Amino acid sequence: MTEQNHLMVHAEGLTKRFGEKVAVNALDLAIPAGEVFAFLGPNGAGKTTTIKMMTGLIRPSAGRIRIGGHDIQREHVQAKALMGHIPDHPYLYEKLSARDFIHFVGDLHGIPRDEQERHLEEHFALFELTESTDHLIENFSHGMRQKLVFTAALLHGPRLLVVDEPMVGLDPKSARIIKRLMRQKAEGGASVFLSTHQLAVAEEVADRIGIIDRGHLIFLGTLDELRRRSHDAGTLEDLFLELTGAPPVEEEPRA
Repeated sequence: MTEQNHLMVHAEGLTKRFGEKVAVNALDLAIPAGEVFAFLGPNGAGKTTTIKMMTGLIRPSAGRIRIGGHDIQREHVQAKALMGHIPDHPYLYEKLSARDFIHFVGDLHGIPRDEQERHLEEHFALFELTESTDHLIENFSHGMRQKLVFTAALLHGPRLLVVDEPMVGLDPKSARIIKRLMRQKAEGGASVFLSTHQLAVAEEVADRIGIIDRGHLIFLGTLDELRRRSHDAGTLEDLFLELTGAPPVEEEPRA
């Protein structure tokens, strides 16, 4: 296996400007198959902009990013076929039932209906959504929507799972299930790119972490490497605040 094929995410000089503001500045990042990677940073640091470039929602101003060896801009169909994306504010079709939404996503991926139903039954039971299978999404709480989006994102067996703030609105039991699913994906050879403000989650599940601040990647490595660098055996929160200081008030620009 070549290095390029072994890497699920490979960013080189990835840069995004919004007018005079540089949201992401010459980001280099390599995430291998089988890794849970936590992407951390204060508000406005460049996390959401990076994810939008990674998933093909916005074009970089410079540099490139490859998913499983496929350039997200030049080979977007092949690259996106490898990904499952759970955004922080998922858009769902309110007038569909949960079952219809899973069928909609499954049909887009060309997955046979019997496979869709097996996946639905397994994950709805796991997430305690079974009783809401045929209810309209407009009646779902935020936590229920998160669990539905996870079910849909895992439907086609993605090799890369991109997760933005996955625990918002989830009860402790569901949060534990999500953390277990992310670890299982990595242990099965897939990669997980996790962006979160909940540092305890990153500390619990991540193999490596990257910390971005004001568009620059200021740390990349394991938690133990971060502790050695700072000569501190504290929590990830302590180490994070030591590196970044007080988070800026300004939010990232919306594309």
